[in-house]
Amino acid sequence: MASRRAVLQAGALIAAPAVMTGVSPAGPAQAAEQRRGHRRPLVIGHRGASGYRPEHTLASYELAARMGADFIEPDLVITKDGVLVVRHEPEIGGTTDVANRPDFASRRTTKLLDGVPVTGWFAEDFTLAELRTLRAVERLPQVRQHNTLYNGLFGIPTFTEVLDLRMTLSKELEREIGVYPETKHPTYFRAQGRPLEDALVSTLRRYGLDRPDAPAFVQSFEASNLRMLHDRYRLRTRKVFLTGGSGTPFGDPRRYADYLTPAGLRELSGYVNGIGPDKNQVIPRNADGSLAAPSSLVADAHAAGLVVHPYTLRAENTFLPTDLRFGTDPGAYGKAIDEHLAFLRAGVDGVFTDQTDVGVVSRSLYLGS
Repeated sequence: MASRRAVLQAGALIAAPAVMTGVSPAGPAQAAEQRRGHRRPLVIGHRGASGYRPEHTLASYELAARMGADFIEPDLVITKDGVLVVRHEPEIGGTTDVANRPDFASRRTTKLLDGVPVTGWFAEDFTLAELRTLRAVERLPQVRQHNTLYNGLFGIPTFTEVLDLRMTLSKELEREIGVYPETKHPTYFRAQGRPLEDALVSTLRRYGLDRPDAPAFVQSFEASNLRMLHDRYRLRTRKVFLTGGSGTPFGDPRRYADYLTPAGLRELSGYVNGIGPDKNQVIPRNADGSLAAPSSLVADAHAAGLVVHPYTLRAENTFLPTDLRFGTDPGAYGKAIDEHLAFLRAGVDGVFTDQTDVGVVSRSLYLGS
């Protein structure tokens, strides 16, 4: 019976993914799950519901919450006048209409972003007032053509606006919506004299989120940033170390792979509460691109006392393993629920997903099985 209810819920949500009235498992449903002894993995709205709205907009975050996300995830960069705003990267040419603004043409420049030359327009070269005049656009228009319907409709939010929205929706929906900010390129910003840490910590404290049981995680791809937040700033908010599938954190002699050994995970547990690995580090792919067997990473992380929140689960064929694609259109949906279920069965504690409703449906199926 539970499985049938989950399937019916799945049909209702997927039939109308863009409607902002998603069903959220909370209250009695959550209590029932706990009574049955199931883990209840988190559904994290990656940049909001970025599969349905341009990412990092208030509309995207709101839709994720209404679809049932436990957490919404803003990426943080900083303005010329020291205000935290949410964008995928410091370079904003791909996520706003700045390239169409003749008055800002002279701001186009080339900078070294973590050692890599990047040409475009950078958030830190604009005041908040100037950024307020820009409008968000879809970052992946070739894959998510539907989202281009909303180009130009939404502005660039500040971090405080996201936190205010979180509180408003938590009250309206009668369940806690968490926030999961990521510090983007913190070493890069510190080198420019615009550290993210001061503004982040002061904002979290002002909103009462500097405590271990707060509905919040702070994440970063730089272990040094998380250690600084833990040691120097004494930030008590839970922290998650994001790991790339290859390479090293910027300015760090250690590879991501070194941090994910049992010894590396035990060391991480001294200053973080979890890891956010590339999903292929949890379930690798075979040579033909199909899903392989899960690695030992989840078990190793749990043994070190760390939660595991892999990124990013997306519904479009181009992002799915080859055995879960449907048809040949890269932007068409494949068997995304099957991928979510594979990760939930591998024991992860939550997933970052662009399609919140798919994450909620998959969790319902998993808990009902």
